[in-house]
Amino acid sequence: MTTRPLVALCAVATIALLVRLPAQSADVKAFTGARLIDGTAAAPIENASILVRSGRIVAVGPADRVSIPADATRTSLAGKTVIPGLINSHGHVGDTVGLDADRYSADNVMRDLRTYAAYGVTSVFSLGGDRQPAFAARNSQQTASLDRARLWVAGPVLEPASPADARRLVAEDAAMKVDIVKIRVDDTLGTVKKMAPDVYRAVIDEAHKRGLRVAVHVFYLADAKAVLDAGADFIAHSVRDADVDDAMIAAMKKRDVCLSPTLMREVSTFVYESTPPFFSDPLFLAHADAAAVAALKEAPRQAEMRASPAAQRYKVALEVASRNLKKLSAAGITIAMGTDTGPPARFQGYFELMELELMAKAGLTPRQVLASATRDAARCMKIDREVGTLERGKWADFVALTADPLADISNVRKIDSVWIAGNRVAR
Repeated sequence: MTTRPLVALCAVATIALLVRLPAQSADVKAFTGARLIDGTAAAPIENASILVRSGRIVAVGPADRVSIPADATRTSLAGKTVIPGLINSHGHVGDTVGLDADRYSADNVMRDLRTYAAYGVTSVFSLGGDRQPAFAARNSQQTASLDRARLWVAGPVLEPASPADARRLVAEDAAMKVDIVKIRVDDTLGTVKKMAPDVYRAVIDEAHKRGLRVAVHVFYLADAKAVLDAGADFIAHSVRDADVDDAMIAAMKKRDVCLSPTLMREVSTFVYESTPPFFSDPLFLAHADAAAVAALKEAPRQAEMRASPAAQRYKVALEVASRNLKKLSAAGITIAMGTDTGPPARFQGYFELMELELMAKAGLTPRQVLASATRDAARCMKIDREVGTLERGKWADFVALTADPLADISNVRKIDSVWIAGNRVAR
């Protein structure tokens, strides 16, 4: 008598298991035949397989070492080189329509994340200007159905007027659950008042008390060294007024502080003094706002930029930034690829690909450049448990290329397909 309920219970459990298995198996995807650069600094793997379940990698390696279930959905990437999805450590989303700023909306946030993804930028760390829709996007990305770029957020760029104000604003950031705090210590070529040392020290101190890191926008070498002395955790732009010195390098090494070069930020300040060659690139035009491109071709606008002292000053700043990037990298400072894209005329996705080429032009090897945009960016932004390399347990975010980026970094432009959580991105 006592065995009947047990038998019945076992039968129900068996039926339930049989019902669940097809759903689980249907969620298994196998990507086969690719040449794999997994981002770990290991040698490329020829004829690799990537096995994905529920959006995450469960096995990856040579084909003969990865067992693929018979009912897995297979995608052949034969003849392609697969790299981890690119990570932009300094972007912005949601605020721009064409050449107009202050147009923030939820639709714009999603549009921008899809644009980034179309160019292989599968993760974006927004360093300021984030509102509720960006937080909502961040909070909803832990899903196997994701098909747009991942997002992490800084909330507003803090502009406190006093140490007390600084602590209040950091508390508000903490309540919003930002991923990092962002401040500016710069006078924008003498046009605005620079944040005072006692104020940015209060920001950094309060953020650290609350377990938050601080990213700092700088321009001048003296400010970079001062904010590092105050405890800054991330330098959000290159030093652009002078060559970095041993003191700055030592300060960065002491606490393993990373730097985001944002070379394309400088380019955007002067490149439209004439019609840039990339305006005729089909890859650029595929996602560029046509009205913005047309406006940037207008002769009066180009003449105004040619006559702008600021534009010409930033042109020189690009040379300094490039020189400093090479020096910092050679000294062992970790570089996190970043662009400051998102504001008007800083084209998301495409500018990241151009940034990689500028980094190589500055003297970094293709392997160093690729690492800066994958593994190193993930480590610098503290998201390396989720993304940055193609390893077991991480999200299946990757780009399939038709040429080898280690031979020439410009081959990152030759995109066959982009995958986020194992889902093909619309391009």
